[in-house]
Amino acid sequence: MNMMNTTAAVAADPIEYYPLESLYLSPLNPRQSHSDDEILELAGSLIACGMLQNLSGLRDAEGRVGIVAGGRRFMALQLAVQTHALLGIVPVKVTDDEATAREWALVENTARKDLHPADEIRAYGRMEATGASITAIASAFAVTEAHVRRRLKLAALPAAVLDALRAGQITLGHAAIFTTCNDEDLALEVLETAKGRDMAEHELRRLLQGASIRHTDRRAQFVGIEAYETEGGRITRDLFSNDVLFDDAGLLTDIFARKLAEVARGLMGQGWKWAESRLENYVDWSEKDKLTRLYPQEPDLSEDEAEEYDALCELANADALDEEGHAKLDAFDAKRAPVFSPEQRGAAGGFAFVGRDGELQFEMGFVRPEDRAEAVEAGVIAADRHSSAGAISGEATPKSPYSAALVADIHAMRLAALQKALLAKPELVLDLMAFALSSASGAYAAIFDMRLGNPTNTPSVEEGFAVDARLTDPKPHNMVQDQAEAFVGFQGQGKKARNAAITEALARGLNYGFSTCSRQSNLFDHVEEEAGASIRTVWTPTAANFFGRVSGGYLDALLADLLSSEASDARVKAFAKMKKSEKAATMERLFSDSTTQTLYALTPEQIARIGQWVPDCL
Repeated sequence: MNMMNTTAAVAADPIEYYPLESLYLSPLNPRQSHSDDEILELAGSLIACGMLQNLSGLRDAEGRVGIVAGGRRFMALQLAVQTHALLGIVPVKVTDDEATAREWALVENTARKDLHPADEIRAYGRMEATGASITAIASAFAVTEAHVRRRLKLAALPAAVLDALRAGQITLGHAAIFTTCNDEDLALEVLETAKGRDMAEHELRRLLQGASIRHTDRRAQFVGIEAYETEGGRITRDLFSNDVLFDDAGLLTDIFARKLAEVARGLMGQGWKWAESRLENYVDWSEKDKLTRLYPQEPDLSEDEAEEYDALCELANADALDEEGHAKLDAFDAKRAPVFSPEQRGAAGGFAFVGRDGELQFEMGFVRPEDRAEAVEAGVIAADRHSSAGAISGEATPKSPYSAALVADIHAMRLAALQKALLAKPELVLDLMAFALSSASGAYAAIFDMRLGNPTNTPSVEEGFAVDARLTDPKPHNMVQDQAEAFVGFQGQGKKARNAAITEALARGLNYGFSTCSRQSNLFDHVEEEAGASIRTVWTPTAANFFGRVSGGYLDALLADLLSSEASDARVKAFAKMKKSEKAATMERLFSDSTTQTLYALTPEQIARIGQWVPDCL
């Protein structure tokens, strides 16, 4: 009998109920013995949960039934019924045909189909709720305890998530990611988006944790779990990884800002005239460019100390310094370490911020324009007759919606887009290089970094950004023994190779804005247009790289503009009621997800406009 016929035979036979004493273990059952501990554990699970699966047996001539499949359960029932009499009536699938019974024994013991993961999760969860141990559950279902633990991690998922798993609308990996979300409403909303889609697990994780911050984030590292929880912050531990999620991003950011502000106040307590904290992981050059930079001074040594220091250095250079001498030399080096003098601190200040590694960093020694006169009087900077620093415009300008860090990122990516376009325009690059090298460009022009450096063309938040590999670090230089021979070889590659090398090097060295003194040149715009460059060729706006870094009001206005709608539009009104993090996540989906675009009833023209949209801080 083949497997298909066996399955049909199994399905055709009815389930009958027999007193336990009318049953016995059939010699056809291949599992005739089991450990006492195993039977004891299974008896406990039967007492806790009842019979989850019927037995199968062959009726003999005397009307009794020999159990051919389910021998472990039969043995455990004989133990469990001693304290729970209701287990004495047993459901059994019965046949009078010995061949069929043999097939049942074969199917049960060698080809039994596993439960669907969703059914397993629910069954294990019900058993655990009644007090069954991990060991008892594993024994009842003939699986490992590790397997039970993995399934039980999913038992608290919303019913809708398990329903979707059972229906094949999401994968088991997707279901595991849902355990990281404490917001059931958000989980159900994301579930509807994920159903039936071949969604990458990292994308699902981003949607579910969009408002959460991982413990590896610099803000989380700086604040710490203890300080966050002390102020009522809630964390979620990813059951399937070592991730710890800070669920209240707003609270974490607030604690982060307050702790940094406290650090800045501490700097002023150390004698600095002023100190400011920065929430970004760096201080933008445009801020520092407006200030006068001071540098720490190396303390003077006395004449005797200087002589001893020189002597120690000579011994160290001769490899003749003993351990005591090294200790003295180290002490001198520490004493000679440059420091800011009290006079410098009294006239200057600086910034406190947290780097990408979560470590506190400082940039100190800056004199503000309004403090220059005091710094000159204190003798820490020289008077500058030509300086116009400190001039304050009388006309108030509205506050920009973009942070300095965000503008710097946008500028970096715009530069990368133009550089990418120029890679295909070698003649334009060569024309531009010739112009830059001629006097016609002006004495203060800075079209190229002619040291062939690498002006910033990568944003601080790299998500959604992809730069041409030729615009990153140039190829490493090899050691050349015979440069003349190498040059002849290079010439032999022809003009095409020469032009490509020049084009790549000059494109990498292109400066943003082609600045002339402090003004941006209109030449940059002209070249950008002629090259057909667009920031959107290297950048896709996301919650992390843009939408989460502007205000909620900005996002409200942007949505209304993209939809060509008023604030009274139902879509705009519903959007305005969202939390800031939800707005940022929704806007990201609007820019990249066709389902969201359909939900917002976007026209082809509006979708095309979104594909070309760029912020107005270029």
